[in-house]
Amino acid sequence: MTDAPGGADSGSEPRDVPRTRREMGESRRAVDPNDPAAMLQSHLRAARSELESQVAQAKAEFEEANERIKERTGRDLILAILIGLAIGAVLLGSLLFVKWAFLVFALAAVLLAIFEFSRALSASGRRVDLVPQLASGAVIVVAAYFVDAWLQWIVLFVCLAVVIVWRLVAQMASNDGRTYALVLGDVLVGAFIQLYVSFLASLCILLLAQEGGEWWVLAFIIVAVAVDTGAYVAGISFGRHPMAPRISPKKTWEGFAGAAVAAMVAGVLVGMFMLGLDWWMGLVLGILILGTATAGDLGESMIKRDLGIKDMSSWLPGHGGVLDRLDSILPSTVAALALYYLFTPLAAM
Repeated sequence: MTDAPGGADSGSEPRDVPRTRREMGESRRAVDPNDPAAMLQSHLRAARSELESQVAQAKAEFEEANERIKERTGRDLILAILIGLAIGAVLLGSLLFVKWAFLVFALAAVLLAIFEFSRALSASGRRVDLVPQLASGAVIVVAAYFVDAWLQWIVLFVCLAVVIVWRLVAQMASNDGRTYALVLGDVLVGAFIQLYVSFLASLCILLLAQEGGEWWVLAFIIVAVAVDTGAYVAGISFGRHPMAPRISPKKTWEGFAGAAVAAMVAGVLVGMFMLGLDWWMGLVLGILILGTATAGDLGESMIKRDLGIKDMSSWLPGHGGVLDRLDSILPSTVAALALYYLFTPLAAM
C-alpha cells in the first residue's frame, strides 16, 4: 500500500490546526483569556450568531403563521399589510394636507372599481357599456365636490338616464335577438353599478366638501377599517360558528363580535379626539358603521357568489380587487353623512 501524497506525517496532522499565521494568531487570541480584544471579538461573534439565529427562527415562525393564515383565508398576510399601509399613507396624506387631493384619490378608486365590476358582470354574460359607465361615474363623483346636495340628485338622475339609454340603443343596434328579460336585466345591472359604486362614493365626497368634512371622512373610514380588522383577527383566532354560510362561509359570529368591539372602541376614540363629539355620539357612530360595514361586506360577498368569483380582481395582492376594499366603506358613507348633519349642530351647542 502506498502512502498518501506528502508523506506519512501529513496524514497524522490534525485537521483543525491553523494553516496560516493569521489563523494561528486568531486561534491563540481566542483561547487567551488575558487578551481583552480577543475576548471582545469572541463575545461580539457569539452575540451576532445568537441574533442571526433568533432572526431566522422568528422569520420561520412568521412564515409558518402566514402560510396557515393564507391556507385558511386565501390571503397573503405580508402583501396585505404592505399594500394596506401604502393605501393608508396616501389616504392620510390626501386628507390631512391637501383636502382636494382626496377627490383625485377617490375618483381613481371609483373608476377602477367600476371597471373591475363591469368586467366581472360581462364575464357572467351581462351586457355592460364601459364608456358611459366610467364617464357617468366620473361626473357623479366630481360633481359632488362642487355642487349643492340637491343638485347632486339631478346629476345622478341624468347619468342614470345616459347609462340606460346607451344600453337600449346599443341593444337595438346589435339586433342579436336577446330576450326582453335579459335586456331588462342588463339595464338594471347598469343602473345598479352607478348607484352602488358612484352614488355611494359621491356621498363621501359630499361629506368631504363640508366644513371639517375631511375629519369626518377620515373618522368613518378608520371605524370601517377597524370593523374589518377586528372581524379578521377575531375570526382567525376564535372563529368557530359561521355567520352566513350560504353567503360567506368564512365569516363567523366570533369575528362579528371582534368587529363590534373594535368598532365601538374606534368610534368613541375618533368621536372624542378627532370630531369633538361626546362619548355616546362616538359610540353611536361605531355601532352604525358596524352595521353598514357588515352589510356592505356581506352584500358584496353575495354579489360575488352570484357571479361565481372569489374576488372582483387581483389588482391588490392580499386584498383582491379595489371593490373588495370598498365593500364596507361605500355603504358607510350614508351613515357618516347622516350623523354629520345630526351631530355637528349638537356638538356646537
